[in-house]
Amino acid sequence: MAAVTRGSFRVFKRLLSQQYYRRCYRLQNLRSDQTLQPLTFKCDRILQMFSNRTLHTAIMSRGPIVQFKLSDIGEGIMEVTVKEWYVKEGDKVSQFDSICEVQSDKASVTITSRYDGVIRKLYYDVDATALVGKPLVDIETESGSEVIQEEDVVETPAMAREEHTHQEIKGHKTQATPAVRRLAMENNIKLSEVVGTGKDGRILKEDILNFLAKQTGAILPPTPFQEVQTPGPALAPAAAAPRPVSTVAATKPPLTTPTPVFTSKDVTEPLKGFHKAMVKTMTAALKIPHFGYCDEVDLSRLVALRAELRPMAEGRGVKLSYMPFFIKAASLGLLHFPILNASVDEGCQNITYKASHNVGLAMDTSQGLLVPNVKNVQLLSVFDIACELNRLQALGAAGQLGTTELTGGTFTLSNIGSIGGTYAKPVILPPEVAIGALGKIQVLPRFDAAGHVFPAHIMKVSWSADHRIIDGATMCRFSNLWREYLENPATMVLDLK
Repeated sequence: MAAVTRGSFRVFKRLLSQQYYRRCYRLQNLRSDQTLQPLTFKCDRILQMFSNRTLHTAIMSRGPIVQFKLSDIGEGIMEVTVKEWYVKEGDKVSQFDSICEVQSDKASVTITSRYDGVIRKLYYDVDATALVGKPLVDIETESGSEVIQEEDVVETPAMAREEHTHQEIKGHKTQATPAVRRLAMENNIKLSEVVGTGKDGRILKEDILNFLAKQTGAILPPTPFQEVQTPGPALAPAAAAPRPVSTVAATKPPLTTPTPVFTSKDVTEPLKGFHKAMVKTMTAALKIPHFGYCDEVDLSRLVALRAELRPMAEGRGVKLSYMPFFIKAASLGLLHFPILNASVDEGCQNITYKASHNVGLAMDTSQGLLVPNVKNVQLLSVFDIACELNRLQALGAAGQLGTTELTGGTFTLSNIGSIGGTYAKPVILPPEVAIGALGKIQVLPRFDAAGHVFPAHIMKVSWSADHRIIDGATMCRFSNLWREYLENPATMVLDLK
């Protein structure tokens, strides 16, 4: 519109100028200069008035400037560190475009735009501390576009505070465009019942259509199967079976020795991000009276079973390690000892028995120690758990674990054996009440019932429990049941649902 207005102004100015010169030429011989001054002043006033109106129209055509604020990320987080800006002043953005990446003391979060427009101001520099509820950027929205006065979007993977699976979704905070929300409203569909397949769990139009198809019985073409490949444990054979073409492989960087750093002076820096979170978590954890229990497990039969199942899993595009068996065995044990899958309040006056088995896995990443968890293990098969572990390991290697993966855990296993070591003294992660540390698998001599020596695959396990609510006998019985499942994997079939 501004271009059209400027074109009209040029045409009008040209006409006024021609008329003005004609009148001036005619009146040159008839009137004096004093007579020409009012006409000149009048033409200038007309041009000035039209110019002002044109400028006013151009200004009014610009959209309003909206302050994009950092919304509540949850988990009581009040400040974050800006790690990277994906935009700069003057850049044009659309809805759901990434604006920046921030890091809290729990997870890295990508902030995306809710508006279409132009970035006018960045409020923070890289590594600066941004406060929840304060502006991050100013966005000049496009003229005529509808400014939706809703809370700003914080894009994390699925963004759910409560755990969810394909079978059950509780308290899921959905991410969807207005068009998708309108489509769901027109078909009387609750977005909380739809599983999003878009980026970071966003619900797409196809998800709504697939949900409708399931309700009406329509048949839709299947989605190509894609899984993430991760390397297996240290005992896995070097040769891998051929992978399907549709498999997306995630290469793990080779282990390298840390480069020694020599400095000439001391360096002091504030604790930020995950290091700051570790201070809070471990300070709270050491207030818990820990009870320790150690044992060893003969995994010889499990090693043979995994060797048999591994080619089948790789044929489906998934790397099968020992951890899915460890996690599933723990979940089966928690069904018999639910107090180990519980939490207590700060005053230790109430105990909450968790319905979901969200088993965490301590993971060593470039960002430090992180503990993502597999949701609802009690509903998953060993293969499902392997798929989820592949995904979590790929996200951890890429530094993209979000709040959903890192929160909501109810029980934890720490696989220290993947790095080295046998026994450990694991520290409970509040508000959980138990944790296990798994040592490396070693081939050691053992005696059979007849007294003969045979090579056995032995793994040490170390348990820690909250001694305020869990006694030693309970921890021991749970460990015995967990060990029985792993030493005789066929027994797990009896309890699988």
